[in-house]
Amino acid sequence: MTVDRLLPSQDAKDLIDLTREIADKELARRVDEHERAETYPEGLFATLGAAGLLGLPYPEEHGGGGQPYEVYLQVIEELAMRWAAVAVATSVHTLACFPVATYGTPEQQERWLPDLLAGRLIGGYSLSEPQAGSDAGALTCKAERVESGYRITGNKAWITHGGIADFYALFARTGEGSRGISCFLAPGAADGLTFGRPEEKMGLHAIPTTSAHWDGAILDADRLIGEEGQGLQIAFSALDSGRLGIAACATGLAQAALDEAVAYAKERQTFGKKIIDHQGLGFLLADMAAGVDTARATYLDAARRRDAGLPYSRQASVAKLVATDTAMKVTTDAVQVLGGYGYTREFRVERYMREAKIMQIFEGTNQIQRLVISRHLAK
Repeated sequence: MTVDRLLPSQDAKDLIDLTREIADKELARRVDEHERAETYPEGLFATLGAAGLLGLPYPEEHGGGGQPYEVYLQVIEELAMRWAAVAVATSVHTLACFPVATYGTPEQQERWLPDLLAGRLIGGYSLSEPQAGSDAGALTCKAERVESGYRITGNKAWITHGGIADFYALFARTGEGSRGISCFLAPGAADGLTFGRPEEKMGLHAIPTTSAHWDGAILDADRLIGEEGQGLQIAFSALDSGRLGIAACATGLAQAALDEAVAYAKERQTFGKKIIDHQGLGFLLADMAAGVDTARATYLDAARRRDAGLPYSRQASVAKLVATDTAMKVTTDAVQVLGGYGYTREFRVERYMREAKIMQIFEGTNQIQRLVISRHLAK
């Protein structure tokens, strides 16, 4: 199904058309092969970067697309409808560009942003640690000041594109407490940086997720983004935007599951008629469609607030919560619609269901989203 989108300009409509063309040609035709074999799609992100899809929400003067978040997120959703892992990695790349784009000095932005936003350098986000996931303030990876810059020592976890990315938005401790964390733009090939074996995940198989071990690697002083101690502020402001990216990914995944279920229900017959014409099944599909539309409206509301310069942290958490819970329900229901076939790898819905689960977990678990929302309500 082609989603009927309400877009703000003709340029945005042209961008969505371009995204659909690339997604159908480069993603939809390759996804099954790579997800089943758990192999990385070499060259794909270079293609997305050359098309201008990896720096969309950032300023044109630095090589970005200059697009509002409202449009960028709908591009992410279109990618997710074809290949969730690629959409997630694209969202994470955008997240990894955020610190230097928002907090970097003019010199840092001029030096790095053109290659980052053009996709010539692919990024990862390195905040979590084995003992510090939801509690980011508990991280222990150290950045010690030395004559030539900073010596990085410690372990990081759950890095999308780990071991493949060209740079990482790295958060490490330069002092005590929550104000003792700083942000760095770390190169992916630093001496003293090694990566663990890719995690054996339930889904999103084509893009590796790894741990990282920093063994005294030296980063130049100009790799510090923002001020020392500003790291958590940078991380949390980036995550508000990142949560919208995941909401868009989840919505696209749910839309793909809905489309597959509807197509099957129009073909499969029982008791002399198509199963979509049985009220019990038709109502289930209607609820799935309502959920997808609601998820889309929710993330677009938050995006429009962001574009207008309004506070949107609570709305971002609502969008992430609603969209990812919806994706889990819709993909589960899609398996039910297909019955026994839905439980086999002959159809994509079983993969959609596996992929949906992680979306309730990363970029802040949905329990953390409820905590954020409740704190806003208590103000």
